Amino acid sequence: MALRGLWLISHEQGGQDIVLFSRRYPTVEKRAKIFNGSSYVPMPEDGPFLKALLFELKLTDGDQHFIERRDGCSRISKTSIYALQVDGGGGEDLWPVVAFQMSGLIYASVPLVEQTVTPRPPLFSISGISQALGLLAGLMAFMSCGQKSEAERNTKIGQLPSLLMQACPLGTPLDTNLNSLLWENHPGAPSSHPQKPPAWRSCTYKGKPQVNVCITEKVRSVQYDKRDVVDMWQVYGTVTCKCDIEGTAPNVTIGLNLPANGSPLQDVLVHPCVTSLDSAIFTSSSVDITDDLAFSGPYKFPLIPPPDLFSLCFYTSQVPVPPILGFYQLKEEETQWKFSVHLKLHESVKNTFEYCEARVPFFNQGPIAHLEYKVSHGQLEVLKEKSLLVWVIGQKFPKSLEIFLTGSIAFGPVCQGQPVDPVCAGTTAYVKLYFRILDFTLTGCYTDQHSIQVFSSGKPKISTARELLSSDYYIWNSKAPAPVVYRTLLF
Repeated sequence: MALRGLWLISHEQGGQDIVLFSRRYPTVEKRAKIFNGSSYVPMPEDGPFLKALLFELKLTDGDQHFIERRDGCSRISKTSIYALQVDGGGGEDLWPVVAFQMSGLIYASVPLVEQTVTPRPPLFSISGISQALGLLAGLMAFMSCGQKSEAERNTKIGQLPSLLMQACPLGTPLDTNLNSLLWENHPGAPSSHPQKPPAWRSCTYKGKPQVNVCITEKVRSVQYDKRDVVDMWQVYGTVTCKCDIEGTAPNVTIGLNLPANGSPLQDVLVHPCVTSLDSAIFTSSSVDITDDLAFSGPYKFPLIPPPDLFSLCFYTSQVPVPPILGFYQLKEEETQWKFSVHLKLHESVKNTFEYCEARVPFFNQGPIAHLEYKVSHGQLEVLKEKSLLVWVIGQKFPKSLEIFLTGSIAFGPVCQGQPVDPVCAGTTAYVKLYFRILDFTLTGCYTDQHSIQVFSSGKPKISTARELLSSDYYIWNSKAPAPVVYRTLLF
């Protein structure tokens, strides 16, 4: 696992193509000559290599015409691996050449193939390719981080020889994070135990510190209103964060809390940036029959945050009741269908919706020809051509927390383009709910300024939010068969 050569090339639109930096490894070249045998192709000088690479990447002026050797169907490439036609190859191409272009720069490398390259071996069998891609990605991160002028770019290029002596000594990649090596070599860094940032913090933030945390819970439910079938519901939560904190490896602790009557978090999965975790957090699982000993918080996550938006953790929870309980009845009578939908909001749920609506689709039918209905709350929108009723409930349930929609409907002849669903045959049908509640979670999970600690200079601005969304919230017709998620055992 070694590299024969490495190149950094400047390619600006309308400018001159220049090799900014190149490095060859003679010891690796000798190994390539032994391993490749008769298929060995020597490394060209920078000029011929640059010309051949630009030709292969279609970056030379006036080189947009079709060329069979390069553009034929047999040469279609979906990877960043190329074969270059160079002088002195005895008719053989220089392969594999790993190269990609980013922000006016071309990053290229030739990994060592520890076998003959004729016929060409599968890419996955060449370990040096992944090594080359990793080193080039590290080089790209180094060149991209904080580069704002030509002078800064030249300074970075001047630092490459010393950095590559550590990152890739004698052509063997050991460390692809060039930024961390630069920090270690900085005169102001501690000489005994330098602070090395994690791989996910390749760039440092400069500015006012701020932390944003959002808890999003999605509730899924399948309700049947049948004695022999159990209604199912479950909560799936995601905690997303954005931490803009100065420093190479800032420490942040984010805490999640539950009220006294909150539902414990289960199946917790955390981001790799979390440095340590209480093992009790993992004791609660949704597959356990009982959860008497379930850990109910507080949930503390010490971490070194990435610079971008990330998902701190995922979890599930089994809340005692669904937020909206409903039943749906649909039956056919002569030439029309009679339907009834009843919904009840649980008293523990915040009665303030950003939106709330129930959609009543009718599959395998013609367009709506006749409709009579009575609605106790909200408005009903009729999409005749789509055979769909949209019950817009609005932002609040009435004080009784119960609403209903009843009526009768008739359909015209079935025509092409009408909605079709093989599951919803006959009177098998469902109502699907869509809603969103801000500043509320079913589990009661929350975080606040007192639950977030930032160990850095300056007082950070902390913003928190939480929300509840519906996801696959179905209420099936209780007067017809329906797909069953879980059926109880009757003795």
